[in-house]
Amino acid sequence: MDNSFSNAQRAEVLTQALPYIKRYTGKTVVVKYGGNAMVNDSLKKQVMEDIVLLWYIGVRIVLIHGGGPEISELMEKLGKKPEFIDGLRVTDSETVDIVQMVLAGKVNKNLVKLLEIHGGKAIGLSGVDGSIIQVEPKDERLGFVGKITGINIEPVTDILDKGYIPVISTIGCDSAGNTYNINGDTAAAHIAGALSAERLIMMTDISGILRDKNDPSTLIPELTVSEAKKLYGEGIISGGMIPKVDCCIEALENGVRNTVIMDGRIPHSILMELLTNEGAGTWIKGDQK
Repeated sequence: MDNSFSNAQRAEVLTQALPYIKRYTGKTVVVKYGGNAMVNDSLKKQVMEDIVLLWYIGVRIVLIHGGGPEISELMEKLGKKPEFIDGLRVTDSETVDIVQMVLAGKVNKNLVKLLEIHGGKAIGLSGVDGSIIQVEPKDERLGFVGKITGINIEPVTDILDKGYIPVISTIGCDSAGNTYNINGDTAAAHIAGALSAERLIMMTDISGILRDKNDPSTLIPELTVSEAKKLYGEGIISGGMIPKVDCCIEALENGVRNTVIMDGRIPHSILMELLTNEGAGTWIKGDQK
C-alpha cells in the first residue's frame, strides 16, 4: 500500500467517483478486450480487477474477447502458417477448429477463472451457445469467416439478470451448424447494439485516435460521428483504426449510447474512463445527444 496516499485522500477519491458510480450503476457496459492488455499478465490482472470492481458497484458488464496471438501461436505449433486478407484471418476447416479450441476453450475459461479469483461471478459463452451470433459466409477467399446476420441476445441478458458477468468468445454458426471465426470488434458492436448498452469500450494498443499517428500528444479526446467520417477523408483515421471506428459508428446507429476507443496498455484505464472526468482514449458519440 502507498503510505504517501492518506486515508483522507482515499476518501476524497471515492467521493469524487460518486457521480460516475450513480451514472453507471444498473447500466450495461460492453468491453471488447484484446491486444497487449490481454497478453501481458500484469495488465490482464488489472483489467479483471477493474471489471470485478465495476460489477460490485452494480454495472452490468459484458466482456467480449479475442485471442489472435494465441490462435497464431497454436497454428504455428501445428505447422500452419497464419494468413490474412484485409486484416481478417483466412480460416480453413482445420483453422476454424483451432480458433474454436483457443477462443471458446483456453482463452475464455482462463478469463472466467481470473474474474472468479478476483471475487467476481462469471460465465463463459461462445457466440455458438444459444445461437448468440448468427452468421453467413463473409467472403469465399476467407473460408470460415462469418458475416453477422443476427444476434440472439436472450442468453446474455439472462446471465446478466442472474448477476453474472458474461464472457463471450467471438465465434458463430450458420443455419447448417457450421462454425465461423468472427471479427471481435464487429461482434462487440452487434452485441452492444442488441443490448442497447450505455457504453461500448474498445480496448486497443494505441492511445486512441491521433491527429499524428506518431505523436501520442495529438490524441483527439472526443468526436461525433460526422466529425469521425471527415477524418477518414483527411487520412487521419486510416489503416487498422478504420474498422474500429466503423464498429463504433455501427454500434451508435444500433442504439449504443456512446463508445470509446481506449488504450488498454494503461493500468486501470477502464476505471479512468468510467469513474473519472479524465478518460483514457477517444470518445465517439452520435451527432445528436
